[in-house]
Amino acid sequence: MHTYAITECIVKEKPVTERVVLAYSGGLDTSVAIGWIAEETGAEVIAVAVDVGQGGEDLDVIRKRALACGAVEAEVADARDEFADEYCLPAIKANALYMDRYPLVSALSRPTIVKHLVAAARKHNAGIVAHGCTGKGNDQVRFEAGITALGPDLKCIAPVRDYAMTRDKAIAFCEEKQLPIATSKKSPYSIDQNVFGRAVETGFLEDIWNAPIEDIYEYTSNPAEPREADEVVISFKEGVPVAIDGKPVTVLQAIQQLNERAGAQGIGRIDMVEDRLVGIKSREVYEAPGAIALITAHQELENVTVERELARYKRQVEQRWGEMVYDGLWFSPLKRALDGFINEANEHVTGDIRMTLHGGRAVVTGRKSEESLYDFNLATYDSGDTFDQSKAQGFIEIFSLSAKIAARRDLNA
Repeated sequence: MHTYAITECIVKEKPVTERVVLAYSGGLDTSVAIGWIAEETGAEVIAVAVDVGQGGEDLDVIRKRALACGAVEAEVADARDEFADEYCLPAIKANALYMDRYPLVSALSRPTIVKHLVAAARKHNAGIVAHGCTGKGNDQVRFEAGITALGPDLKCIAPVRDYAMTRDKAIAFCEEKQLPIATSKKSPYSIDQNVFGRAVETGFLEDIWNAPIEDIYEYTSNPAEPREADEVVISFKEGVPVAIDGKPVTVLQAIQQLNERAGAQGIGRIDMVEDRLVGIKSREVYEAPGAIALITAHQELENVTVERELARYKRQVEQRWGEMVYDGLWFSPLKRALDGFINEANEHVTGDIRMTLHGGRAVVTGRKSEESLYDFNLATYDSGDTFDQSKAQGFIEIFSLSAKIAARRDLNA
């Protein structure tokens, strides 16, 4: 009988390296965040840049920079039409103005970016998504609430907030690692922009007594400068802008063209102190020429085509819708339900609005719609009036009856 020595071979699997998908802008902070995250977590970083019409560098340049800064992979997405069709358009239909003024410029772009971040996390088998927000702003909530809604299993990190990645540390890290990114003097302002508008904060604007200076504006010209007025006709179909001066446009093209034309007239400048989600008040300066022109036109066409009780209720929905988007609840069940109401309310919002763009204002001067509820013969005070005024007295008596009965009680008390 032969005895054989059996040698047991144990094959150990190489541990799987964690992967992090990073929302990448191409600037200093997110470029440094690639190596910073790798050192802090030991994870590989996949950079994802999303173009929502912010302008600036070519997407391929941004992709190559991410790889040069240490990303194992980098993706870029031209989401301009997606952003306009799926995020800006619902805001136009909702006449969305947070605190009655702010057209949700930054708030609308965040769910667009989130959608691409989560898709990249699935594609690359990443369990963590990172963003560059601070711990005192709205955007950290918008990113993380959106990521949680689309990927409940994903973890979120924010290097600036979670790992104390200050700008001074970021510059030192960049120089130490010799990263291919400029570390020149920082702008005194924090700026976020996309095709729907531009947001400017910090610097001397933090003193709310200080007036904005012309240097901070890029999307709009000084409205006080003399210039010829610009007349424009915007056509809508079921709440969607479909033509400018009779020429067909996509939603993106409508925003872009009105950014240029309304911006040249100084329209869309907003200087406000707003209520942030995190509980503080913040001074913000916005430029949104295309957004303000489109919302102004859309509101007026609704005045012509939407029945009174529906219009009254929609105004309540608009406020709640805007608050939810501002608060980062784009993917919430209530927001989706309100979308259904808003789309239904826009069923007859079809027609043309003529506006004069001048001196910082978009002024409606004409309305035309085959869906119009305006009846000239009922509205006129001249001959041809078909309104039966003899019925008004009885209507008033019944309408005010409950108040009359209450008044009798109160007077006798």
